[in-house]
Amino acid sequence: MKQPEFDALEIIVDEKFTAGVDEVGRGPLAGAVVAAAVILDPEQPIEGLTDSKKLTEKKRDLLFDEIKEKALAWALGRAEAEEIDEINILQASLLAMKRAVDALPITAKHALVDGNRCPDLTCTSEAIVKGDLTVPCISAASIMAKVTRDREMVELDSVYPGYGLAKHKGYPTKVHMEALHKLGPTEIHRKTFGPVKKLL
Repeated sequence: MKQPEFDALEIIVDEKFTAGVDEVGRGPLAGAVVAAAVILDPEQPIEGLTDSKKLTEKKRDLLFDEIKEKALAWALGRAEAEEIDEINILQASLLAMKRAVDALPITAKHALVDGNRCPDLTCTSEAIVKGDLTVPCISAASIMAKVTRDREMVELDSVYPGYGLAKHKGYPTKVHMEALHKLGPTEIHRKTFGPVKKLL
């Protein structure tokens, strides 16, 4: 009769070494692709975790602080615009995710990765399509990556004024496209992306 208790304990132990992994910034024309890896504490559940894109900026910021406080471990990884141009956006996204997992202060035994491809990791891994919507540790990684990247783009807006980076975060909006035509690409723009490539 004690078997279920043992199973429950085993699940908790496993959770303590399972990292959720996600990246943000595949679509923008500028800036890095940023990934996060998060190992949640099963004894400190966090309410309201979901795909970061479904949350308001205020809610994301609150959850960002709560994840940093309650998670057993978290880390960020990135690939810069030059790397994206060199190895393509898919490979750069996988590289950023690998860097995030490698940077965890606790070694993950298993990784749950958002999407349909896993990076080359030293631990076992599993890709879950729309995992950021359904798997709490992936949702947490999605929030950590998005808040980090969004804040970076706000900072870069003052370094590269006139492009509207703080608002569109580097995505190809009408405002961004007009600024690109008027001012030309910067060093943080992805030179191999069609709209930027045309202007070079």
